Amino acid sequence: MLVLKRKVGEAIVIGDAIEIVVLGVEGGGVRLGIRAPREVGVFRKELYAEIAWANRAAAAPRADLRRLLGALGADRLAGDAARSAHPAAERGGPEEGR
Repeated sequence: MLVLKRKVGEAIVIGDAIEIVVLGVEGGGVRLGIRAPREVGVFRKELYAEIAWANRAAAAPRADLRRLLGALGADRLAGDAARSAHPAAERGGPEEGR
């Protein structure tokens, strides 16, 4: 971790496009100003953690979907799909022509 000491009005630069300026110190907090391109997300860490959690939850398979796949015999369906993709299945199997 890089640790910097800045006074009010001083700034740090990250990359070519992000600037962080110390605006003031009030009580136990520091007011920061951040200049960044619009395409760069700037979030408080606790909000970023909530967004990441919500994204993971939205992308995770639902228990209902797992239960439905189990009821449909997802293992059997996967095996059927693998067999139908095999070249011998297109010709009618190894017994064809006998």
